[in-house]
Amino acid sequence: MAAIAGGTKRIRLSSAVTILSTLDPVRVFQDFATVDLLSGGRAELIAGRGAYIESFSLFGDDFANYDALFAEKLDLLLKLSDSERVTWSGRFRPSLSNSQISPRPATKLSIWLGVGGNPESALRAGELGLPVILANISQPPANFVSQIAAYRQRHAERGHDASTLKVAIATHVHVAKDSQTALDEFYPHYSAYFREHAPRANLSGEVPRDVYEKRAGPGGPIFVGSPQQIIDKLMYERELFAHDRFLGQVDIGGLPYTKVAGSIELLATQVLPAIRKPSPASKFGDETSARSISYDAKV
Repeated sequence: MAAIAGGTKRIRLSSAVTILSTLDPVRVFQDFATVDLLSGGRAELIAGRGAYIESFSLFGDDFANYDALFAEKLDLLLKLSDSERVTWSGRFRPSLSNSQISPRPATKLSIWLGVGGNPESALRAGELGLPVILANISQPPANFVSQIAAYRQRHAERGHDASTLKVAIATHVHVAKDSQTALDEFYPHYSAYFREHAPRANLSGEVPRDVYEKRAGPGGPIFVGSPQQIIDKLMYERELFAHDRFLGQVDIGGLPYTKVAGSIELLATQVLPAIRKPSPASKFGDETSARSISYDAKV
C-alpha cells in the first residue's frame, strides 16, 4: 500500500481484511497512519476476524478466545483512532497509560468492519457506528439481506452519524470476453485456492465444478462471466443491499498475470462505464441511481 501510495494520486488504498484478532492494534494503527500520511489521506483499514484460523497458532493466540480477542483489540484500535493519547487496559496485551501514539493519520483513519456469516458481527458494526463490508464467497447473497437490514437498524437506533452508515460487498471476481471462457479459465485456480488455503471443514477441499458454476450463477455469490453478466449481477446485488461499494478480489489461486490483467481491463472498459451511466430512479429513491455504486478491484 505504501508503494502504491507513492505512485498514485487519487485511488483509495484499502486493505483486504486485516486480521486484528492476532495483530497488535497499536502497530496496525501506526502502519495505516503511515500509509495515510504518504498518500495524503487515502488509506482505509478493514478490520476483521478472517475466514481462516492459521494466524492464531502462528502468533501464539488461543482460538478459544476467538471473539474476545477481536472485541478487545477492536476497542483499542478505535480508541487509538479517536485520541492521540490513550489510557486503556485489557486481557491480551499490556495496558496503556496516557500513552502518546504516533504517527497520526492525515485525517481520521477510515476504519471498516469486515463481516461474514455471523449476524452478530454486523450488529457490532451498527453498535459501534462503523461502515461494514460483507465478504461472501460461498452463500447466495439473498441469505444476507436481513443481516444488512439489521446493521442499518442498529446503526440508526444508536444515533450514529449517518455518514458512517455504509455497506460494501466483497467476493471473488473473474471477467472474460464470454461466460464459458470465464468459467473455464477461473475454475482451476478457484478450486486450488480452496484446496490449498481453506483448512476449515466447511470451506476446504476440492470445489466440484457444479458447485462452482452454481456459485457463479445469477443468484450465487461469486462474479465470474462476461462483462454483461457482471453488470447484471452487480445490479441484482444492488437491489438486494442498496450498498455503496463493491470489492472484487481478482487474483486468487495463482491465476496468471495475463488473465488478471485482462479481467481488470474488462472491468475498467466495459463494466465500469455501464455502472457509472445515469439510470432512471430506482426503489432506492429519486436522488439515488441504481448504478451509483463504486467499484474497487483488490489485487
